[in-house]
Amino acid sequence: MRLIKKEIFFLLNFLILLNSFNSFSLGQTKQSSIIKLFCLQSVKQEMLKAELAYSEEIANETCECYYEEFTLTSSHEDAKKNCRLKAKDKFKS
Repeated sequence: MRLIKKEIFFLLNFLILLNSFNSFSLGQTKQSSIIKLFCLQSVKQEMLKAELAYSEEIANETCECYYEEFTLTSSHEDAKKNCRLKAKDKFKS
């Protein structure tokens, strides 16, 4: 009987631990996708304001760059500036 109680206790703790890892991962995914949605909208608005043809490829690459740069530098302005330059160099008209 004691062995069964220990096994159930261990199993419950394992499931709680596993669920906490899953919640953390889901939270990171949601945060990333929200940032990407805002970024895509911002890139689209800036391209249209600059009278450039909107390209999903450019927007996606710019936003991926922004997310990576932002996680490394933790500076919105630096990430934005670096990724604008990279996109400008890569997708010259």
